[in-house]
Amino acid sequence: MSEHVSPSSTPHGLHIITWGCQMNVYDSARMADVLRPLGYAPVDRPENADMIILNTCHIREKAAEKVFSELGRLRKITEERKETTGKSTFLAVAGCVAQAEGKEILARAPYVDLVLGPQTYHRLPEMVARVARAGGGVIDTDFPVEAKFDFLPEEAAPQTSANLTAFLTIQEGCDKFCSFCVVPYTRGAETSRPVSSVLDEAKRLVESGVKEITLLGQNVNAYHGTWEGRSVTLAELADKLRSIHGLERLRYMTSHPRDMEETLIEAHRDNPIFMPFLHLPVQSGSDRILKAMNRGHTADEYRNIITRLRQARPDIALSSDFIVGHPGETDEDFEATMQLVKDVTFACTYSFKYSARPGTPAAGQPFQVPEDVKDRRLARLQALLREQQDAFNASLLGTVQDILVSSTGRKPGQVMGRSPYLQPVHFEGDPSLIGRVVKVRITTQRTNSLGGVLCEEALAV
Repeated sequence: MSEHVSPSSTPHGLHIITWGCQMNVYDSARMADVLRPLGYAPVDRPENADMIILNTCHIREKAAEKVFSELGRLRKITEERKETTGKSTFLAVAGCVAQAEGKEILARAPYVDLVLGPQTYHRLPEMVARVARAGGGVIDTDFPVEAKFDFLPEEAAPQTSANLTAFLTIQEGCDKFCSFCVVPYTRGAETSRPVSSVLDEAKRLVESGVKEITLLGQNVNAYHGTWEGRSVTLAELADKLRSIHGLERLRYMTSHPRDMEETLIEAHRDNPIFMPFLHLPVQSGSDRILKAMNRGHTADEYRNIITRLRQARPDIALSSDFIVGHPGETDEDFEATMQLVKDVTFACTYSFKYSARPGTPAAGQPFQVPEDVKDRRLARLQALLREQQDAFNASLLGTVQDILVSSTGRKPGQVMGRSPYLQPVHFEGDPSLIGRVVKVRITTQRTNSLGGVLCEEALAV
């Protein structure tokens, strides 16, 4: 697709389809950044794009087959565009499925021009040029020696709507090798960005209007970036970030219980921009299954972490991940998970049936749990989790919450924003409030959101 590789005063259309986690959202934004000097600008529809990138995720069930299905759809779009306009479309597959299935993608979908892994997207301009010179079928799924963040452009657009909130990746990869997870194979070993790189990007985001940053990593609390020749923890990094004028809120995800150090727990007490909300996956409440998962902690060790967190920050709310039906899970194991949920209580959660990922240890284990059993267990678990979420939302009725106003609401005269606990909150207010943190008294509980009344006499700073 040689007509789309050099800088141009006429923008070329770029359409990125993003599947999966927040880190993929961040990666997609940075791919757009590295392509901007070549003249690419985002367009809303693949039919209008000179380049389409499918940024994939390997976590969900049948991830690879979903990619091939989507590629079939995109192929029809690109062929119709060629017939009607005479314009070719550059088609790329990125992300974790690309990393794991690169050769298979090119074998089954030879019309794909480029396959690249999540550690190589900083080399996109070079790859596009290679395709222009030699034709399609380029694959780059190495784990390069150089850190990709050192080669990304400094000027980057914020990653979320209204330019008020943004994701910022500070750590990638995983050394934990949980039995069910493909991340160590698709994202590589744990690496952390230098502190100065994180601070510089955070400052640029805040200067562009961002008020809230979510720090991202596969094991974000394993962060160990360097600063003045020494290793820095996530708690220390957060302390440096709080000095950025205009940054009002800080979150991080996803964490691992094994890396929940005491200094980080104390930071939830001492760092005023840390939101009182933590996503800390546990996956199971059975020690036997946790061992089979290679999680490296017990159920009681997880309970102890939660106790310490709540002692440090009494208003903290918790989110978690659960997998039901891991190979070998018995009724007794599942009941242990139900008991842990009752003991801890969660504000919101993500729960899934176990599904095998090719190449992971659990995929070849005996005693795979029948699908109907997994279905019944998941239904029971989700009913309990929904009950807890409703109870948490109900507990906020009558309280005053600081809401970061992000947009107008669906109804005339209404605005909306996010609570410290990430719930959408709707209330009557003027659009001039957008971008401010205001105090709202919660008056209404809905299934997935809250309603309230603006405390006009007590606007937050």
